[in-house]
Amino acid sequence: MKIGVLGGTFNPVHIGHLVLAQECLFRFKLGKVIFVPAHIPPHKGVEGDVSAVDRLEMVRRAVKDEPRFEVSAYEIDKKGTSYSIETIEHFKDMYGKDVELYFIAGSDWAETLSTWKEIDRILKLTTFVVAARPGWGIKSPYRDKITVIDIPGIGVSSSMVRERVGKREPIAYLVPAEVAEYIREKKLYS
Repeated sequence: MKIGVLGGTFNPVHIGHLVLAQECLFRFKLGKVIFVPAHIPPHKGVEGDVSAVDRLEMVRRAVKDEPRFEVSAYEIDKKGTSYSIETIEHFKDMYGKDVELYFIAGSDWAETLSTWKEIDRILKLTTFVVAARPGWGIKSPYRDKITVIDIPGIGVSSSMVRERVGKREPIAYLVPAEVAEYIREKKLYS
């Protein structure tokens, strides 16, 4: 079985995340992609007035119509700092030694890989996929150990969505409709 693991803060989840997951499903013939919202990411904080539970719920709403997308609360439930190696080992234990894990990340993470906890072990346990975003070059000392894919150019980021909400600008089509509704209902990022 081949499974993609897409981690992040998802603060909030947006169409770029969904396009990336869909592209990996197709390109690598994955059985599914599991979205794993971080509780506390080790490399950056979680900006805004949003809880881990809110971020988890937004991801659940975003992926509900795609049966090959799943959401895991593993990192949120275990609390503390979310290290990718622990999450990968969790899914290896859950699905067995024969599972092929594809760890999916945006190009902005490629430059930071040398700071990741047990990065060499992560690279041995997974196919590490980095999505080349428009305007981002892939600079990494691990360039020969990662798989780089081009994805359709989606110029959306979580920080852009948060900023637009704060300015009371529309976010329709930048995030799934149910995510936009949740942000409005809960008055997130205002």
